Amino acid sequence: MTYVVLVAGLWLFGTGEALIVDAGLGNGPWTVLAQGLAVRTELSIGVTTFIISILVLLLWIPLRVKPGLGTLANAVVIATALQVMMVVLPQPRGFVWQLVMVLGGIAAIGIGSGLYLTTNLGPGPRDGWMTGLHLRTGWPIPGVRLGIEVTVLALGWLLGGVIGLGTVLFAVLIGPFVGYGLALVGAVAGAKTTVAQDAEPELEA
Repeated sequence: MTYVVLVAGLWLFGTGEALIVDAGLGNGPWTVLAQGLAVRTELSIGVTTFIISILVLLLWIPLRVKPGLGTLANAVVIATALQVMMVVLPQPRGFVWQLVMVLGGIAAIGIGSGLYLTTNLGPGPRDGWMTGLHLRTGWPIPGVRLGIEVTVLALGWLLGGVIGLGTVLFAVLIGPFVGYGLALVGAVAGAKTTVAQDAEPELEA
């Protein structure tokens, strides 16, 4: 069941990314980079997302950080979901629908994060790199994250990735939405546990 939750969460995460890309209002930093690479190389954005994940994983080696199953699944499933769902999802017509897709994408990423993070099967490539840098250098995590994401965003923009309102909304809302996703998954899991415990006497009877 844990692996099903992991894949479901990662697929939902990739779907959220696809919603934001299809909206065309600007992407999160790492997707801006993937999109920029896709523009320059003529590869699909799903392929460039996967390539970036593998390159980031290589940066774990000098930090002596070991990936888990969730780390490898993160690289494969999110890239696949992003590519597939970009084709499946409808193209928005008008600014209102674009905005709805961005907000829906951020919400999907939040819930997807809540699902896969609670499996405790290993961090994603980017998060693992960030925490590895923190542990090896002593630099504070907020500073490490900000430095990485500003650099990635600038590089992606220079390569041709899209920055805009969606990028700003992602930066402002992704933290709270991941928090809500974790709380929602925790509440649902707690409710299921409670129901199961309440049902036990009846089953035994």
